Amino acid sequence: MDRIVTFGEIMLRLAPNGYYRFFQDDQLQATFGGGEANVAVCLANFGMDAAFVTKLPENPIGQAAVNSLRYFGVDTGFISRGGDRIGIYFLEKGASQRGSVCVYDRAHSAIAEASPSDFDWDKIFDGAGWFHFTGITPALGGDLPKICLEACKAAKERGVKISCDLNYRAKLWTRDQAREAMTDLCEYVDVCICNEEDAKDVFGIEAEGSDITGGVLNTDGYRSVAKQLADRFGFEKVAITLRSSISANDNDWQGMLYDGSDCLFSKKYHLHIVDRVGGGDSFGAGLIYSLVNGYLPQDTIEFAVAASALKHSIEGDLNRVTVSEVKKLAGGDGSGRVQR
Repeated sequence: MDRIVTFGEIMLRLAPNGYYRFFQDDQLQATFGGGEANVAVCLANFGMDAAFVTKLPENPIGQAAVNSLRYFGVDTGFISRGGDRIGIYFLEKGASQRGSVCVYDRAHSAIAEASPSDFDWDKIFDGAGWFHFTGITPALGGDLPKICLEACKAAKERGVKISCDLNYRAKLWTRDQAREAMTDLCEYVDVCICNEEDAKDVFGIEAEGSDITGGVLNTDGYRSVAKQLADRFGFEKVAITLRSSISANDNDWQGMLYDGSDCLFSKKYHLHIVDRVGGGDSFGAGLIYSLVNGYLPQDTIEFAVAASALKHSIEGDLNRVTVSEVKKLAGGDGSGRVQR
């Protein structure tokens, strides 16, 4: 089995208990998470050989982040050590009509100040078959757009498949900055992953007839979005998550896969959310797992969406579910009945 490599930032997550607001009580739960790290953990839980690449400080907090990945069987051997700090994000989970709030404290983190010499891509991609990154990583600034480009070029030279989740974050960079960097990077991408807002924010490609805030999604519009993305960059596949937000706790969740000729839609799930952070990452992981294992297109999108639906029931960034649990839901058993 070829190794799957993911590259990005892992952060310390600090969150109040349950649905408390910030400092409503005097405790914050400390865990770790971050887009590409979440994908690596999910793939490792699915039994895949997954490696996560980043840079972390040589201190007890940095080591705790490494240990959190090792617990799930993620290969941490390519993590560069150095720098002064790990990025932090504070999360206040929303409820009912009150949305969740993320506050980032990640400036000058070890990965944000990384240099190209920190990563030996020849060594990292030896024995690899897939490379995954997100738009969050180049958005961290510094040399990271250049490092991501070097990684993509090295992967492409070795015939490694490349997937990218556009993951636009307005708190990290402007739309113009994102468009410039991601236009260069997407020339190397085989599988593009995005949600109903990313294509518009990064490339100005919008699904007509949709009202994201009002929960109205036009499936014909997303067919057009996927085709435009594929035509522009030559993507082999485009996968789009479709979220209708009824409230912070209740969402309708679906996915679409464009395979170059057809658009396939998954079943729609009504989610009562425990924790939505990492939902898109688990979708990406499910998509990669399905494609690597040669699933048919409809089975691929069903598995990816089911994996992500289950993540919404798990506290924390990380998706702690198995392949059999995902297949059971994808196969139609969403009853949630007690398993005895």
